[in-house]
Amino acid sequence: MKPTTNRQDNNNAESDGVLMIETKQHLHAGSGLRTYPGDAREALFPLGGIGTGNISLGSRGELRDWEIFNGPAKNTYMPNTFFAIRVEQEGRQPVAKVLESKLLPPHALSHGYHPLTGAGLPRLDESELIGTYPMARVVFRDADLPVNVELEAFTPMIPLDPEHSGIPAASLSYRVTNASDSPAEVVIAGSLINPVGGLTYDKFGNLNWNMPCGQNVNAFRQQTDISGLDLSSEKWAPGDLKYGSLALQTTNTQLTVKRAWLRGAWYDFLQEFWDDFTEDGRLTDLGYETPSEEHKTDTGSLGVIETLQPGETKTFQFALSWYFPNRVNGWNEQLCDSRPGHETTRNHYATRFASAWDAGAYLLNNLDWLKERTTAFRDALFGTTLPGYVVDALAGNMPVLRSTTCFWLENGKFLGYEGTFDDGGSCDGSCTHVWNYEQTLAFLYPSLERTMRRVEFLEEVDASGKMAFRAFTMFGRTWEWGGKTAPAAADGQLGAVMRVYREWKLSGDGEFLRELWPNVKRALDYALDHWDHDSDGVMEGEQHNTYDIEFYGPNPLTGIMLLGALRAGEAMARFLREDENAERYGSTAAASAARLSELTWNGEYFVQVLDDVNAHKYQHGLGCLSDQLLGQQLAHLYGLGHLMEEDRLKSAIHAVFKHNFKHDFKDHVNCQRVYALHDEQGLVLCSWPNGGRPKLPFVYSDEVWTGIEYHVATNLVYEGFIDEALTIVKAVRDRQDGYRRSPWNEVECGHHYARSMSSWGLLIAFSGFEFDMAAGTMAFKPAVGDEEYASFWSTGRGWGVYKQAKDPISGKLVPSIDVLGGDMSGVRVQACGTTIQL
Repeated sequence: MKPTTNRQDNNNAESDGVLMIETKQHLHAGSGLRTYPGDAREALFPLGGIGTGNISLGSRGELRDWEIFNGPAKNTYMPNTFFAIRVEQEGRQPVAKVLESKLLPPHALSHGYHPLTGAGLPRLDESELIGTYPMARVVFRDADLPVNVELEAFTPMIPLDPEHSGIPAASLSYRVTNASDSPAEVVIAGSLINPVGGLTYDKFGNLNWNMPCGQNVNAFRQQTDISGLDLSSEKWAPGDLKYGSLALQTTNTQLTVKRAWLRGAWYDFLQEFWDDFTEDGRLTDLGYETPSEEHKTDTGSLGVIETLQPGETKTFQFALSWYFPNRVNGWNEQLCDSRPGHETTRNHYATRFASAWDAGAYLLNNLDWLKERTTAFRDALFGTTLPGYVVDALAGNMPVLRSTTCFWLENGKFLGYEGTFDDGGSCDGSCTHVWNYEQTLAFLYPSLERTMRRVEFLEEVDASGKMAFRAFTMFGRTWEWGGKTAPAAADGQLGAVMRVYREWKLSGDGEFLRELWPNVKRALDYALDHWDHDSDGVMEGEQHNTYDIEFYGPNPLTGIMLLGALRAGEAMARFLREDENAERYGSTAAASAARLSELTWNGEYFVQVLDDVNAHKYQHGLGCLSDQLLGQQLAHLYGLGHLMEEDRLKSAIHAVFKHNFKHDFKDHVNCQRVYALHDEQGLVLCSWPNGGRPKLPFVYSDEVWTGIEYHVATNLVYEGFIDEALTIVKAVRDRQDGYRRSPWNEVECGHHYARSMSSWGLLIAFSGFEFDMAAGTMAFKPAVGDEEYASFWSTGRGWGVYKQAKDPISGKLVPSIDVLGGDMSGVRVQACGTTIQL
């Protein structure tokens, strides 16, 4: 059954003078798990580590979207690759089926399903995916099977531990329970094609006669307690972009193996395998001792055999691992380092592992504690008392940092596109004005986030203080826009200053701050010199921004970002004992706040000041911009407080919800890109409640971006509008229901869009979490659940769970802190009017 949601039949957030929000019954519901039946086509759960690429687990139990070859590969399947089960009991007919639920219509293929898909093999009746990222569970049901089967799948994910969160492998554990009254022999066999070198297809769906692969080797290996298939190739040199390997391994001991399927004509390969498997559950190795021919490859199968007594449960443990270490040294083949000897580089995981077998063996040898730590993180996150869809928003966007949107190089640098196309990166350069919004990486893996700040400030800031908002310098390239050197992005550059402050506060690393500080000052001074033409503390020059256009004149987006950057600069300067700079930044911030408020306040929210809104294309003028308080939201998250008059800031963020949140899009006219439609709910980027819409407003004004919805919701929490915030978050996650869209892939200008990681700000805001590792302090003041509250927390030093509960005798709230990872010794925690010394 498709998930349902409560809807109301009004178009805007305000109807007949009454603000329309979801009912408290729906908004404050418990954190129940979301499940996705086998017909939820978009419920695709990514498996894979940081900087390793992904394989997605679908709600039918299938493996798809093989994005392990250093690039996106949406909607791809691997030929001959699936798991199958055979169950035999004395006196009964054996049952053999693919461990997936039935294929879904439509089946309108011009030549039917090719045998490479195995579509003609028996499948199970039903399946259901339960996704609590980073761990997934698929429950299978079938009337013919006398056993119950569940699959648990995960790639380790441990906060503050990128190395163990960056393993190019996935654990696949099939738990089988004998539900019958007699013993059963169960065989589960995993089949995997060797794709090293690359697979291509002809028009009929056959593997191409001239595809690049060849000389591929499928070997059966046994190493201590691990056995499995090691798939490689003798064709490619270790430094070649196509060099690599895959492995399918197990720690079970009763095995059956077929290193290579039949090298026959037509469809002999599938017929021989299925007959061999179903006859007695034992696979016959065909004895091939030579690599595959040029332009050809092989499929191998590894089976685990167990006998189960009635009521007994056993685990069939597999690890699927990959190793494709070499990548273009750049953003793509056109934007890469072309200097001799610099054309390619390696993924970070290649500094730890020598092959897929090596990575898979590491996972299996350390599986118990890696699973224990990953489970501890999962349980800490999903154990919060926040509504389930809020946790869903947090977990649902964690896959971005482990998707092909991001990559992690052998030199330690972590980089990211804005998102991805189906088959390539979308919008290169760790774009500052998009990554401005992201919070997930910063709080879970702050050491990687700091590498991004180092790139921005140590490589992309020139002598004048101008920052290139796309990072090309490390690859020997210059960022150009419209055929000439690109301008600085006002919001991106100012936000980067604020993010240096965040990284310092999260880590307490004074040396990091000192390293970047000279260019932080240059970047701030450049903003004042370049965009504030009349030196009144308000920027009115040509201001490039995240809408891929330039704003002119005073405006709240860049204006309030400047306030945040100045206040961050003031705090950092004081820590570094540069009192003169601190005073300068502080006084400029005060003057800027007063002047910006005077110029842009319209009595309800902040507007852009232009004599003629149509003099420049793509402005917002008198419009109510959802992004107008982005800088204030970041200031709240980073502990900088209110940047302007509190009453005006509260009014403005409430106006954003009031005017820009829509309860349906039935009558919404959008001549731009469409991300929400029909009966869905969402927050548009801008509206003009008082008229004055430009003839050609900024190019994305009528769109709906999840990353902006989340940061607006976060700001609403800080300003006390809890139900409004929850209404927005619920609307987003209702759209990502596994049918309309993926729960683990929020798109904007590409899949797994970086801006969606603004959702992590919700956790910080709802917890009232404040952090200052430089001072050794934390604080909690939850915005919800006054009597009882539990939530995950993390800094650069540690992570764990915060709880508060009412003492039944005194009636007072009693806080507690569990440190589940890291070292928080000496940190003081303020909560519920008391201090806890860790």
